Amino acid sequence: MTTARDIMHPGATCIGIDQNLQEAARMMRDLEVGALPICGNDNQLKGIITDRDIVITCCAEGRDPASVTARDFRSRLYWIDAGADVSEVLRTMEQHQVRRLPVIENQQLVGMISEAEIARNLSKDQIAEFTGRVYATA
Repeated sequence: MTTARDIMHPGATCIGIDQNLQEAARMMRDLEVGALPICGNDNQLKGIITDRDIVITCCAEGRDPASVTARDFRSRLYWIDAGADVSEVLRTMEQHQVRRLPVIENQQLVGMISEAEIARNLSKDQIAEFTGRVYATA
């Protein structure tokens, strides 16, 4: 059985819930990622923020990314347990129409699964089915 742990990108870097979106954008640039998990002072996962959130929801509305915190713009949070079967990973991503999924073990963030991990680790048939479902209504 292939699990979320088997396909995840380990060691995701969090942005703090009180850090601003300009810092988030810099982190995304430096890490070459399109999303960051948001962690609270307790090191628990609180949300996720994407590059799209910053551009569409903050900048396009004329707000200053340096004065808006990650707390203000976190997206709805979906996650998967590290031991979950890859079919559950796909089902969760498809059901919620998300392209990135934090991986949790013992209430701690241990990695992220994105489309890149899906593409590297699944069969062509699984990839085709996944993209068809995630992008069908996107």
